[in-house]
Amino acid sequence: MRDRADRAGWTPPLRRRRRWDWATQTPTWREARPALIAGALKRASARPSGNWFVVGASRDVRAGSRPYGRTVGGVEVVLWRSDTGRLHAGPGACPHLGAPLRDSRVVCGTLVCHWHGLALDGGSFAGWDPYPAHDDGVLLWVRLDAVGGEEPSELPVVPVRPATGSGVDAVFTAVGRCEPQDVVANRLDPWHGSWFHPYSFVDLTVARPPKDDDDDAFVVDVSFRVTGPLVVPVRAEFTAPGPRTVVMRITEGEGSTSVVETHATPLTREGDGRPRTAVIEAVVAASDRRGFALARAAAPVLRPLMRRTAGRLWRDDLAYAERRWTLRSTGRFPE
Repeated sequence: MRDRADRAGWTPPLRRRRRWDWATQTPTWREARPALIAGALKRASARPSGNWFVVGASRDVRAGSRPYGRTVGGVEVVLWRSDTGRLHAGPGACPHLGAPLRDSRVVCGTLVCHWHGLALDGGSFAGWDPYPAHDDGVLLWVRLDAVGGEEPSELPVVPVRPATGSGVDAVFTAVGRCEPQDVVANRLDPWHGSWFHPYSFVDLTVARPPKDDDDDAFVVDVSFRVTGPLVVPVRAEFTAPGPRTVVMRITEGEGSTSVVETHATPLTREGDGRPRTAVIEAVVAASDRRGFALARAAAPVLRPLMRRTAGRLWRDDLAYAERRWTLRSTGRFPE
C-alpha cells in the first residue's frame, strides 16, 4: 500500500485513531461563549432572505405525481408540477370552499380540487394567486411576502454547492417545537459536536471563531467517525448566509467542497405559544477520487443511509433547540 501511495500520490481516505475516551477530551465550555454565539446569531438574523422559505426537496414534487403541501408561518402552501416539470405554488386552500388542495389531484398538469372539481393551472383565478417558487435542483423554495415581511427578491440566496452532477445529494426533514433561531443557534455552536455527538465526531477544535461581518465563519477541525477507530479528518467552515440558513462546507480533507445546508422553516405564525419549526437539511457530498463515480451511480441506495445519519444527529440537536426555546420562553435564557 505504501509503495502505491509513493508512486501515484494516493492516500487512503480513512485514518486510524488511538483509543478515545469521551470523558477525557478537552472541555469546550470556555470557548463556547454565549455572547459569541449570540453575536453570530444576531448577524445572521439581520441578513436578508427576500422572503424565501425552503419547503422541501426537489424530489418531493414530480411531474404527474400528487400535489405537495407545507404550512409556512401559519400559511398553507400547495406545490405541484405541470407535465413539462414546471413548478407551481400557491395557497393551500381552494378558493371555492376552502378544500385542502394538498389532498387533491394533478390531472394533465392542472391541479383539480377533489371536493368540487375546480381546476387551477397555476395562474390567478377567483382570488387564488400563485406564490413565486424556485427549484434549485436540490431544494424547493417559496416566496411568502406576508410571512417574511422583508423587501422581496427575485430569487433566493442559494449556497454555493459542488458542480451539478458531481455530487450525491440527500434531503432530511424533521420537525421540532422551537423557533428557527433556536435551530440556527444550535448550528452556530460547533463546540458541542464531540461532546453531544460522540458517535459521529471526535477531536473537534474550533480553529477560528468569527470576528465580525467580514470574517463571520467558524473554522473547525474535526474527524468524522466511520467505524471503530477509523475516522475521516477534515477542516470545515460554518457560515450563516441568511436568517434561517447555516451552511457547513468542507474546505480541506476528504470530500472537499461537500456541503451540509441546514434550513429552518417556521411552520407556525410568529409569536405562537407553541411554535413548530421544520429542519430541512440538504447534504451534498462530493469527492475528486475516481471511485466516487460509483457512489453517484449508487445514489438511490446511499440517500436513505445519508438521511439516517442526519436523523441521528437531529434527534439530539432538536432536543438542544427545543430546550433553548423552553428556557427562552420562560425567561431563563436571554433573547
